[in-house]
Amino acid sequence: MDDRSALLNQLRIDRGAEPEGESRPWLKWLLLAVVVLAAAAAAAYFLLPAPGTPVKTATARAAGGAGSAAASSLLDAAGYVVARRQATVSAKITGKVTEVLIEEGRRVEGGQVVARIDDTNIRAALNQAQAQLEAARAALTQIRVNLANAERDVSRKSSLAEQKLISTAELDTAQTNLDSLRAQLVTAQRNIDVAQRTVEVALRNLDDTVVRAPFSGVITVKAAQVGEIISPLSAGGGFTRTGIGTVVDMNSLEVEVDVSESFINRVHAEQAAVVKLNAYPDWEIPAYVIAIIPTAERSKATVKVRVGFKDKDRDPRILPEMGARVSFLSEAPAPGAAAATPGVVVPVDAVLTSGNADTGAVFIVRGATVERRAVKLGAKTADGQTIVAGLAAGDVVALGALAGLQDGSKIKIEQP
Repeated sequence: MDDRSALLNQLRIDRGAEPEGESRPWLKWLLLAVVVLAAAAAAAYFLLPAPGTPVKTATARAAGGAGSAAASSLLDAAGYVVARRQATVSAKITGKVTEVLIEEGRRVEGGQVVARIDDTNIRAALNQAQAQLEAARAALTQIRVNLANAERDVSRKSSLAEQKLISTAELDTAQTNLDSLRAQLVTAQRNIDVAQRTVEVALRNLDDTVVRAPFSGVITVKAAQVGEIISPLSAGGGFTRTGIGTVVDMNSLEVEVDVSESFINRVHAEQAAVVKLNAYPDWEIPAYVIAIIPTAERSKATVKVRVGFKDKDRDPRILPEMGARVSFLSEAPAPGAAAATPGVVVPVDAVLTSGNADTGAVFIVRGATVERRAVKLGAKTADGQTIVAGLAAGDVVALGALAGLQDGSKIKIEQP
């Protein structure tokens, strides 16, 4: 028994005799690898350049050639084409439409008949007024006959009274009858005048059943149809029209634009301008400032400006309510005079603006960094923002998140 135990004890492995630290050799290499990676990350963080702010770039270009005598745009504003002279044609009386003689797009001349209203009742009233006039004239004729007879009677009785053949009372009665007929004659003449005025009113009412164009123009809206009731007053129900149609004088077309209060000092009456319609962006229409409306829109902080077309013969492509953009031009320099430096043009999003509308800042690209530069702003046009001072043609400026940039900030240029 003791021998067996001794043999078993000899076969046992004594683990307590192993040296400490050699039980997990892979743990030591794992810790070493972690340390090496941490050192590499720290070195990369402190030694490698930090990533810059991603921006796009643009190159400032000259706004115009030196010494150019052409006028340049001082300001751009958007607006709409409006008709200064337009009217909704309606009848002066309430009635049923019996005839409509207009269609949209058709031209009408001033005084041309555009519609007719039912005149049955008015013609009946006219016939009645004419009959009353004839009756008044007949009554006047009768009074004149009686008056002539009364005058002869008074003359005859005057002779008899002088001869003492009749009493004075009979002569007085004849004279009174004569005076009464003379008063009736005056009344009959006045009745004829009233009857004539009644006929004139009936004729005017009859003429009001014919609706005419107030001036020459083009029909843009046809509002009524045959059989509908039309009234110049506000319609009490949904089945009464207030107008026959709308006529627009195309020769009165102009453009109305809203100009910001900050830039209204650049606009004045008779100033040259160019109008571009949204429908024809490549068509430049010569124009001029008609007037500046002397009031401001409080909610939008704008002032309305009226712009007219120089060409009196309107092009048929110009239509009311079209969107338009107006460029207000500077005065062209006199021949031989040195032209002012027009400055440079950059994209609008390359300028960081502040509360002052005339100044701003740009960030000029200097390799991997930017330089903040204060600039003086000019007009904002469809081509971009004009900069009149602080920037030269050929300078590369940053576009994008300018609010996060500072002088000397690192950037990363994104390819377009």
